[in-house]
Amino acid sequence: MSRTFEFAGPAGRLEALLDEPDQGREPRAAVVMAHPHPEHGGTMHTKVVFRAAKAFQRIGCAVLRFNFRGVGVSDGAYDGGEGEREDFRAALELMAGRYPTVELWTAGFSFGAWVALSVGATNNRVALLLGISPAVARRSFDELRDNSKPKFFIHGERDELCPLADMRQLYGELEEPKELVVIDGADHLFDGKTLEVGDAIEDLLSDWKGAS
Repeated sequence: MSRTFEFAGPAGRLEALLDEPDQGREPRAAVVMAHPHPEHGGTMHTKVVFRAAKAFQRIGCAVLRFNFRGVGVSDGAYDGGEGEREDFRAALELMAGRYPTVELWTAGFSFGAWVALSVGATNNRVALLLGISPAVARRSFDELRDNSKPKFFIHGERDELCPLADMRQLYGELEEPKELVVIDGADHLFDGKTLEVGDAIEDLLSDWKGAS
């Protein structure tokens, strides 16, 4: 089940799309998914974001995708990252209120991975973090250091914008539990390999039991 709607963000309305499990089934987790950089064409409909959301839905999660301020019909304008993190916090509050009895997970792609990981790491309600091709060389990920939350990463072997070597260096500095999946031959946008991103999410998390 999928539906589009709008919700209130710090700078005005935010355009969103919610994918839910089959009707009548409680989600195993509520996921908020962030899209790539607004100034480089990133939207909630970006292929990798779409494939990731559908993978989360297939493993029983409710997934919220939304357009940051100034993207699509969302109000406002790009705010350098800080405003976008506030948008993400508003989306987390929405999902926490809608699904109060299940775990809250954060996920994102590229710029959106920085938003999702940095916000999720510092939110006590969030139980799990997933980043797809995080912009490690362009943004600070200090919030992840000394953080004991489960951290999952998916990265392209030939990522030309966020080199795998940078991802491996950050990964080596992080606490367990953590896991990194590298998709062979994939560039930053996973051109021709977006289905493998969805497969990786299912492989990583379909049997994930969390703290229980």
